[in-house]
Amino acid sequence: MKRRKFLNYTASVLAGSFAAPSIVPSTVFGQNAPGNKINIGQIGCGRIARDHDLPGTMQFDNARVIAVSDVDSKRMLEGKEFVEKYYADTKGSKKYVDVKMYDDYKEMLLDNDIDAVIISTPDHWHSQPAIEAALAGKHIYLQKPTSLTIAEGRLLSNIVKRKGVILQMGTQQRSMPQFRIAAELVRNGRIGKVHTVKIGLPGDPSGPDAPEMPIPQNLNYDMWLGSTPVVPYTETGVHPQEGYGRPGWLRIEQYGAGMITGWGQHHFDSAAWGMDTEYTGPISVQAVAQFPKSGLWNVHGDFMVKAEYENGITMYTSGGYTNGIRYEGTEGWIFVSRGSYVASASDPVDIEKSKQALDASDPAILKSEIKQNEIHLYKSEEQHGNWLDCLKSGKAPISPVEIGHRACSVCLISHIAMKIPGKLQWDPKGEHFINNDSANSMLRRPQRHPYGTDYIKV
Repeated sequence: MKRRKFLNYTASVLAGSFAAPSIVPSTVFGQNAPGNKINIGQIGCGRIARDHDLPGTMQFDNARVIAVSDVDSKRMLEGKEFVEKYYADTKGSKKYVDVKMYDDYKEMLLDNDIDAVIISTPDHWHSQPAIEAALAGKHIYLQKPTSLTIAEGRLLSNIVKRKGVILQMGTQQRSMPQFRIAAELVRNGRIGKVHTVKIGLPGDPSGPDAPEMPIPQNLNYDMWLGSTPVVPYTETGVHPQEGYGRPGWLRIEQYGAGMITGWGQHHFDSAAWGMDTEYTGPISVQAVAQFPKSGLWNVHGDFMVKAEYENGITMYTSGGYTNGIRYEGTEGWIFVSRGSYVASASDPVDIEKSKQALDASDPAILKSEIKQNEIHLYKSEEQHGNWLDCLKSGKAPISPVEIGHRACSVCLISHIAMKIPGKLQWDPKGEHFINNDSANSMLRRPQRHPYGTDYIKV
């Protein structure tokens, strides 16, 4: 990243920051944490770490990134340089921090000086390092999706609760005011009784053919594959060796499920906030979807998912709707989106269509005051800052792991429904499909030893 681009981006992030607390209990810190800083290790040094998680965290003065880890040694070194340059530019000293490098994040978790970790890895490497970090007593900021299976998501949530660490999901829409305002208005009856929710979520295109390539010397490809099957290496299927453009693994089912998990967790999480279904899920789901017949990219394209909830709400999700969430009630509707915000320059979003962040059937709805005796939802100014604030206070973050698991579960059962015709009955309490062995067999994925959550001693 060029210096000018880096500093301009940093300045824009700092301009939107809020005053984070500077005094944190000593029990939160490593033994040698200088100046009461929260010492943080970054796991995964790719696109989302550089564009979003590192700048989002380092802007707060009570945080101090002291270590990086990546299975690509080139990216790991560039991550170290990225962090050190940020601190040199903002702190005025090239000696502010000497960032440690770990080619295996498990070694980072043994470092007693590290209090917390940020996990910005590919989707198939989310649950395992998060579980192992919790077992090591580290606090966690975890990029979505929470997991790639219902089973590992439930395991993660249970372990985080048992260990008492603070995990914040990277569902940053919760810290965007328009999503909270929309949810508060809906929860307080400003559009009457909600009966329908429509979520706009794009599919992915089919991909190119990609012949096998030599594995770069700087990439530990076996570890990058992790618990997934061994397949021939191709740069298109992993990440660019030059630059930090959108990686191809996002469009390969071996490593994720496509946009239904890529952005689905964001929108399902926000929708659940307004529907008051954060700790449950639908009771039925059915879907249709198109999948590529050739090429390396094989996640879903155009699709439609219908989910029914016990409270009478029906939720539809499709690329045919404008990207965002539309709540429809007996007395009107509210639409909410990210507006012009993007987490990364390569986000596949039509900003022109969704630039209006908050809209309603009647403008007066949006001007309605939420009174003192009405429902007021959790308010956060910035997702990373809220996490750091909670490490000080010990309070639950705005996007805790159980809510993250529940939102991710909607993504995962929707993806399963794309593969199995007809309506599937779902038990949100028991987290299984009712009388459907084929669907239940997809609640787990096979894991390649020694990688995977199946092989963690819990």
